[in-house]
Amino acid sequence: MSATPALIDYTHLAAEIKRWAREFGFADAGITDIDLSDAAQGLDDYLAAGHHGGMQWMAERAHMRVHPEELHPGTLRIICVRMDYAPPAIQSAWDVIRDDSLAYISRYALGRDYHKLIRQRLQKFADRIEREVGPFGYRVFCDSAPIMEKPLAQKAGLGWRGKHTLTLSRSGGSYFFLGEILTDLPLPVDAPVSDHCGSCTRCLDICPTGAIIAPGQLDARRCITYLNIEHKGSIDPELRPLMGNRIFGCDDCQLVCPWNKYAKVTVEADFAPRHGLDRARLIDLFGWDEATWRTNTEGMAVRRAGHEGWLRNIAIALGNARHSPEVIAALHARADHTSDVVREHVQWALAQQAGKRQNSQGTAA
Repeated sequence: MSATPALIDYTHLAAEIKRWAREFGFADAGITDIDLSDAAQGLDDYLAAGHHGGMQWMAERAHMRVHPEELHPGTLRIICVRMDYAPPAIQSAWDVIRDDSLAYISRYALGRDYHKLIRQRLQKFADRIEREVGPFGYRVFCDSAPIMEKPLAQKAGLGWRGKHTLTLSRSGGSYFFLGEILTDLPLPVDAPVSDHCGSCTRCLDICPTGAIIAPGQLDARRCITYLNIEHKGSIDPELRPLMGNRIFGCDDCQLVCPWNKYAKVTVEADFAPRHGLDRARLIDLFGWDEATWRTNTEGMAVRRAGHEGWLRNIAIALGNARHSPEVIAALHARADHTSDVVREHVQWALAQQAGKRQNSQGTAA
C-alpha cells in the first residue's frame, strides 16, 4: 500500500506523473479507473464470432481482461502512456509495398522490440513515483498480459478507437505503442476521448484482405498481421495472393489514415531500422539460414514469427513477385527444406511463378 496516503496531494501528483512521463520519453499519459464493463460485451461478441482465430489465449483469460484488479490485487487506477515509433518519412513505406522485389515489414518492428524497452522505461517511471510518495503497490505492463490496452487508453484520454480498431490520437495519429502501470494510488481520473473518425472509411477500403469487416470490427482470421505473425502452419491459399510482399505485419490501414499526418517521428534511437530491413530484398532475406536469422533479429519483434514463419512468409511474397530467374532460383534453393510448412509454401510460390511465366510468354507471342 501507499506510504502515508493522507499526506499525498493526489491532484498534484497526477499532474506531476504526466510531466514525468514526458521526461521518460512517453508522448502522453493519462489516468483511468479499472471499470471495463463497457468493453466487456464487445470482447464477448468478438470471441463468440471466432474473430480471434487461433489466439486461444484471448478466450482462456477473457475474464481477467475486463478485471485488471485480478492482474494486480489492490489496483485502483491505471496510468496509461503512449510512445511514438514512426520512423522518418514513413509514407515512403508505400514505395516498398509497391516494389514486389522488396520485403515489407511493419514499421513498428524495424528496430528493437518495444516490449522490453517500454517495460524498462515504465519501471524507471514507477521508481520516480516511488521516490515522491514512498513505497506503493504497482505493476507495469506493455502488451505482456491479458489487459485491454485500447479501451483503457481511450478511458484515460489518450485517444479513441479508430475504425481499424487501433487507438487514434488527434495530436499523434496511431503510430505509437501503449503501456500501463496498475497502481493502488487513488489518483483523479481523466476524461475519455470521443470518436473523431467521422464518415471516413479509408482503412476499411484499403485493407488487402477485407479483414476490417465493419467499423471497429476486425476478423483476425483474414488480417495479414495475424496471418504472418500469430498464425502457425499453412496459410489459406486464397489469402496468399492478397498478402503481396508483406512478410511481417501490415500497415495499410494506418498509412491511409488522415490522422497520421499528425504522427510524430520517434526520438528513440532503438526504434531505428536495423540491418536495412526497411528496404531489404526478399531474395536476400530468404537466404538467411537460421543462425543468420537469429543473429540479425536479436532483440527484435520479428523474432515472434520464428524462422519457419519467416521463410513461409517470404515464400508467399516471392510467389507474388514478378517472374524472374533469380526468384525461381531462390525458391528452388528452399524446395527441400526440412519444414513441411516451408516446402508447401515454396511449391505454391513456384506454381505461381510458373503461371506468370506462361502468361508472359503468351503475351509475348
